[in-house]
Amino acid sequence: MPEFYPHSEPYAQGWLDVGDGQQIHWEASGNPQGKPALTVHGGPGSGLRTGNRKYFDPERYHLVHFSQRGCGQSRPHAADPATSLEHNTTAHLIADMERLREHLGIEQWLLYGGSWGSTLILAYAQAHPERVSEIVICGVTMTRPEETDWLYRGAARLVPGPWEAFRDALPPADRDGDLVAAYSRLLNSPDEAVRRKAARDWATWEDAVIAHEVLGAPNAYTDRPDDALMAFTRITAHYFSHHAFLEDGQLLRDAGRLAGIPGALIHGALDLGAPLESAWTLAKAWPDAELTVVQDSGHTGSPAMGEAVFAAIERFAGPAPEHKPRHE
Repeated sequence: MPEFYPHSEPYAQGWLDVGDGQQIHWEASGNPQGKPALTVHGGPGSGLRTGNRKYFDPERYHLVHFSQRGCGQSRPHAADPATSLEHNTTAHLIADMERLREHLGIEQWLLYGGSWGSTLILAYAQAHPERVSEIVICGVTMTRPEETDWLYRGAARLVPGPWEAFRDALPPADRDGDLVAAYSRLLNSPDEAVRRKAARDWATWEDAVIAHEVLGAPNAYTDRPDDALMAFTRITAHYFSHHAFLEDGQLLRDAGRLAGIPGALIHGALDLGAPLESAWTLAKAWPDAELTVVQDSGHTGSPAMGEAVFAAIERFAGPAPEHKPRHE
C-alpha cells in the first residue's frame, strides 16, 4: 500500500462570482509554486471532496478544489426549489472552470476526477486543450444517452427488484417513458414532500447498483445529508434528462482534440453503473491515454484503485519546486 499524503488544510478559499447570480466555492492547498492541479467532482451536484488531497504531494502540487454550480458551498444551493437550474449546463461549468483558472493566475493544470467529473473533464479539455497538462480519471463516463439509459433502465437486468421499486415510485403514466425526465419533474415539484421522496427513491436505486461493492462505499448515495441529497439528485436528473447538454457521442467523436495530453484512465471491472466499455472505447480513440482496469473495483473504488490513482498522480508530479512564502 502506498503512504498517502496527510490531509492539508487550504491556504486560501473563497467564492468566485461567475455570473447568472452564481458564486462557486473554491479552495487551494499545497504549494502555490507547485504543479497546478484541479479536482473535478462527480454527481453532477456532489460538491468538492477534500479526501482527494491524499493523492497529491503538498510540496509538489498546487491543488485546487471547487464545487460546481448549485452544490457544496456554492451559492445559491439547488436544495432550495427557488434556485433555478436554467443557467446550470455543461457549457456554464466549462466557463466557470476557465474563470477560476484565470482568477488564480494558473496557465495550465492537471485535471483529476471521476464519474460525472470525467465527462466534465473531457468536455473542458476538448474546449481548452492548451490549458490542460495531464488528465487522471477514475470511473470513466462520457454521459452518452446510451450510458444514461443503461444506468436507469438497462441495469434492471442485474437488480430487477430495486429497479421495479425505482420505476414504480413514479406516477403510473410515467413508468414506461423517460424515467430520468419523470424524476426531474418530481424533484422540481412545488410540494416539498414529493421532492424529498423522489430524492430518496433516486438515491435508493443508485445504492442498489453499487451494493455489491464491498471494497468501496456501499450506501454512498443515501448516506448524504438531506440538503446535499436534494441538490445532488435535482442537478443529476437535470443534466441527465438533457443528455449532459452534449451532442450524442460528442466527447468520443472529438477525442482527437486531446492529442498530446497524457492521460491515465482507471476503471473498475466490477462497475455495473458505468460498464468498462466506455473507458475501453475512449482509450482506443485517445492514443495518449493509458487504460488501467482494476479487477476488484466497482464505481466507488477499492484500495487497488486508490493505489492506481496515487501512482498516476505521482508519475505526473515532477520534481518539488522551491517553496516560496505565500502572499495572501
